[in-house]
Amino acid sequence: MTVERYIRILAGLFILASLALGVEGSPLFVSKWALAFTAFVGANLFQFGFTNVCPLGFMLKKLGVPESKVSCGA
Repeated sequence: MTVERYIRILAGLFILASLALGVEGSPLFVSKWALAFTAFVGANLFQFGFTNVCPLGFMLKKLGVPESKVSCGA
């Protein structure tokens, strides 16, 4: 797997987990403040789309995860 795939998978996992912890109807409800993490992940994905800078991407590259060689425009 590549850095971009890990970013997408982990962002989706974090959003689903924070929704499960922050929505009152959930059996895993802890606090509405857990939804702030959803907003943080969404804002990070938004800025990543414009700047192509992602802290998680830097960490994954340091751990040796390969970058994708294929792009949508190729």
